[in-house]
Amino acid sequence: MTLSPTSSVTSRALPTLESRLPQRRELLTAIPGPASQELAARRAKAVPASAVSTMPVYAADADGGIIRDVDGNSFIDLGSGIAVTSVGASAPAVAQAVTEQVGHFTHSCFMVTPYEGYIAVAEELARLTPGDHEKRTVLFNSGAEAVENAVKVARLATSRQAVVAFDHAYHGRTNLTMGLTAKTMPYKTNFGPFAPEIYRMPMSYPYREANPEITGEQAARRAIKQMEKQIGAGSIAAILIEPIQGEGGFIVPAEGFLPTLADWARENGVVFIADEVQSGFCRTGAWFASEHEGVVPDLITMAKGIAGGMPLSAVTGRAELLDAVHAGGLGGTYGGNPVACAAALATLHTMEEQDLAGRARGIEELVTPRLRALAEELGGDQGPIGEVRGRGAMLAVELVKPGTTEPDPETTRAVAAACLSQGVLILTCGTYGNVIRLLPPLVIDEQLLSDGLEVLESVLRSHSSTASDLTAPSHVTAAKG
Repeated sequence: MTLSPTSSVTSRALPTLESRLPQRRELLTAIPGPASQELAARRAKAVPASAVSTMPVYAADADGGIIRDVDGNSFIDLGSGIAVTSVGASAPAVAQAVTEQVGHFTHSCFMVTPYEGYIAVAEELARLTPGDHEKRTVLFNSGAEAVENAVKVARLATSRQAVVAFDHAYHGRTNLTMGLTAKTMPYKTNFGPFAPEIYRMPMSYPYREANPEITGEQAARRAIKQMEKQIGAGSIAAILIEPIQGEGGFIVPAEGFLPTLADWARENGVVFIADEVQSGFCRTGAWFASEHEGVVPDLITMAKGIAGGMPLSAVTGRAELLDAVHAGGLGGTYGGNPVACAAALATLHTMEEQDLAGRARGIEELVTPRLRALAEELGGDQGPIGEVRGRGAMLAVELVKPGTTEPDPETTRAVAAACLSQGVLILTCGTYGNVIRLLPPLVIDEQLLSDGLEVLESVLRSHSSTASDLTAPSHVTAAKG
């Protein structure tokens, strides 16, 4: 069992922030309740089965660390809409900014009649992203769209075609980003052919390295040797990597892996693109995960936490790269929508004002020691927890068959279902489907977070001690918080 090193920051209580909804879990019906079941029946007649949802409950309200469903059940939210609602799902400043902007205009298209909000967001991203070089920003709607446009920029600016991605990567669901994504099911199966000139290299995955002694630099050299042999440095337009991989399993590469790749890219005229769609905006305890090792990307792709839940994404990077693109080469009808820009400015202000990067570090200090202690309690190397890892409020528990490193996706799904039945929403991920990922809102109440952890710990203990049915009580009339 590998347990990632803990933060050196002294543990401290999270300051309490004001919330509109009571910050406690409370189940009033069986899960799913009758209103959710009615919506599910309507959905089955209107929405294709391919558009799946993780949870069988339907949201009616959300605030702070709570999601309330249409039956009145209140769930602890440890997913944040996949790292989107970091400032809360109805943050007052965001709601006010959106309301004010809607009262003026909802759209004019920046390519037709531009507006200040787009420029202001670009200025803020130039200030907040790593590096003091001159930067430019272009805005889009989704993370996949940002990644696709970053690749376009790199190819045009370098006059090269090859793009390097990594094992366990997830970059989106468009044709190009499906090709960049490593996992076939459900993202790629039968959707090809995919865009050409994409090459996959080995990732630094410390828990699953064949050689557990390999350093981050050595793992990077392994990838570099393969790139030089299979592609040739002079043919590579870009290296694209998530500083902490998201859907692939919240994989934190060994120290030295990212800087070594970035240095090689700079030396060989290769554009280094950091996909910070999930790891950005205070999620890992810094504004961007690249900062943990002092990496300054040439281009950064961003989305998710950028605008408090409104659809917005961005590519920010070196001015000479983005300025190399011909007029009209970048853009889109909805890219940088004025309402989304207003939400983004309010979100960034809230993150700074409430020091949400500091709150993310505080969440790590509260959660990680408890999960590590649980791992030891459940048997250490012989238990079901293979690794506890992550940074800030982007944390993961990898579950394995006890005494092995064999992934255990069945137990992972059962744990998530049992937590849901007790009023806690957790997400799973991983190439092998065996990783519990914790992405609580950065504004979550400390007592609420502790309550959610108690449920998760109880479910894992139940599995470890009985190795049997994980079905938990489906009715909770009241809970702590």
